[in-house]
Amino acid sequence: MKLLVINGPNINFLGIREKSVYGTQDYDYLLKMIEEKGKACNAVITVFQSNHEGAIIDRIQEAYFDGTEGIVINPGAYTHYSYAIRDALASIEVPKVEIHISDITKREEFRKVSVTAPVCDKQIYGHGLAGYLEAIDFILENFFMVPQESG
Repeated sequence: MKLLVINGPNINFLGIREKSVYGTQDYDYLLKMIEEKGKACNAVITVFQSNHEGAIIDRIQEAYFDGTEGIVINPGAYTHYSYAIRDALASIEVPKVEIHISDITKREEFRKVSVTAPVCDKQIYGHGLAGYLEAIDFILENFFMVPQESG
């Protein structure tokens, strides 16, 4: 199983920016958590982060060719206006889950609109970093019939 986790702008600043919204765990903590999840479920999980829209699009397109079987994406602020990322995601026919650390439905009005969610199979928000693990489980359970243990 080959999965790709894509993190957009400012996700690399976890533990630094707006701790009351995004928590105190840093980006290295998130990377380690995802790495451990990959080992536990026998999946190769690659994590990519960029603050640049074009680099995210390039990585989504690369996924088409490199055998990626599922994508978890936190587009960050691009969620709300990047039709280019939306179109790139729509081009790839693998399971896709959009993830947000905070509860975007309880924040500023502009954060409640996602242009990328309609081309994803699921949207998870407000579950903190655990949302990434939930997204991986969703892909494995619903598209590859790999049962996951709770907790």
